[in-house]
Amino acid sequence: MQRCLLSFKSLVSGRGFHSSAPTYAIYNNVCETIGKTPVIKLNSIAPKGRDMFVKCEFFNPLGSVKDRLAIGIIEDAERRGVLKPGQTVCEATSGNTGIGLAMVCAAKGYPLVITMAESFSIERRKIMRALGAKVVLTPAPLKGTGMVEKARELAEQHGWFQSCQFENEANPNYHAQTTGPEILSDFAGKRLDFWVTGYGTGGTMAGAGKVIKQARPDVKIILCEPEGAALITSGKKQERRNDGSPKSSHPAFNPHPVQGWTPDFIPDITERGLHTADDMLLVNPDDAIAMSLRLASEEGLFTGISGGATVMAALQTAENAPEGSSILAMLPDTGERYLSTPLFASIEADMNEEEAEVSKSTPFGQFE
Repeated sequence: MQRCLLSFKSLVSGRGFHSSAPTYAIYNNVCETIGKTPVIKLNSIAPKGRDMFVKCEFFNPLGSVKDRLAIGIIEDAERRGVLKPGQTVCEATSGNTGIGLAMVCAAKGYPLVITMAESFSIERRKIMRALGAKVVLTPAPLKGTGMVEKARELAEQHGWFQSCQFENEANPNYHAQTTGPEILSDFAGKRLDFWVTGYGTGGTMAGAGKVIKQARPDVKIILCEPEGAALITSGKKQERRNDGSPKSSHPAFNPHPVQGWTPDFIPDITERGLHTADDMLLVNPDDAIAMSLRLASEEGLFTGISGGATVMAALQTAENAPEGSSILAMLPDTGERYLSTPLFASIEADMNEEEAEVSKSTPFGQFE
């Protein structure tokens, strides 16, 4: 009891906290907690003589970089008067944007309808529904373009606000106002040679990349996409409607497990922002999964398949970079979003043989 009282007194007085502990604040709503995500150094995975860092977007309140997109698009629509109080928001998403929008819409009082291809993880549907959104599934063979077309149809039929994450300029603009300046602030006075990111909508690359290039033109921006679905590097054109949305599935697309990366079309935002990228790298999805698990077990960083893919591209970059180079990679989301996906196929729910032997080393708590 005395020890507990002493510990409590030390907490109240500030003693017992590390000197670099953050200053805590009280926020008016969950939306105010979006952004200001930490950059963390990789200590096990980085090759010798190179510094590798990751920007951990799973520190956002709903666990992904798409929380930024969600608040950026909604608040831009409010300012322009195109989203009315109580109006329904509609979006097509593989999950993370929908989750971010569900959080923002719940906090601000907007109904939300999501369209999503049935092939994406069940966890994402359940999270969105728990947040109050309606989730309308589209058949997997229709791919991402199918869920986009369904969102368009629903919005036109019902007079809903379609947030258009793949074309809406508010998406990269928000990254230009937040993600890019955060990176520049974190690396102020420090070496930064490469910034590595994948693309879903392209908002992170186009928005943050633009700001990074303007401030530090020496930084090389590396964009990556999965092997087998190399849309940009194929050189084949994306067919579009007049509003920039995809007219059809891209001919180079093949299904891949890197959810959130590279839909079956090149987003308009991505295409318009490609001038910021200095190089393109392809990542094997199996290597991406293996790297996600390495980040968890070796670095304590619990990220999804897209995070593993981005770090794989960063590792390729580091291995070919001059000694002393500094590389930053984006970790777009949390590994908890992938429990039903191939990321966890090798992770057992029950005790394995080694764990069972540990249990047997003492007599208590044995199963009959």
